[in-house]
Amino acid sequence: MHRIGFGTDIHRLEKNVPLVLGGVAVESEYGAVGHSDADALAHAVTDAILGALALGDIGSHFSDKDERWRGADSFTFLRYTIDLMKNKGFSIVNVDSVISLEKPKLRPFIDRMRENLAQALEVGIECVSVKAKTGEKVDSVGNLEAIKAEAIVLLEKK
Repeated sequence: MHRIGFGTDIHRLEKNVPLVLGGVAVESEYGAVGHSDADALAHAVTDAILGALALGDIGSHFSDKDERWRGADSFTFLRYTIDLMKNKGFSIVNVDSVISLEKPKLRPFIDRMRENLAQALEVGIECVSVKAKTGEKVDSVGNLEAIKAEAIVLLEKK
């Protein structure tokens, strides 16, 4: 049995705020604002897994109203979700993701993001795809107002 899940996340950008993507600190003039560390990529992957399992979304498990999650490492959410997945007898087949961010260019950071995700997901790096796109100076991403990440995941029942 296979299950597919889709996840998406968007965060407002501000100057002089850290930017964390896929567990990697990215040098940037702008960073993502959020209740946790605002790792949009980790959030999208987490949401995709929860969706594949029909277990709601990241906010239903980790409310931004709950102070214990303020500033939390988003991989905490991902690891929790992986445990839920494993308890239901599923494993990751592959993940495909896209980060939409006008700048900086993310190519130098992509392999580390893939490594971090692969380790957390307990799969080989060849099972994790991370792509980066700009907003072509259009919409909130292109106007340096937001970062968006989307992910799709295929799960397989063991």
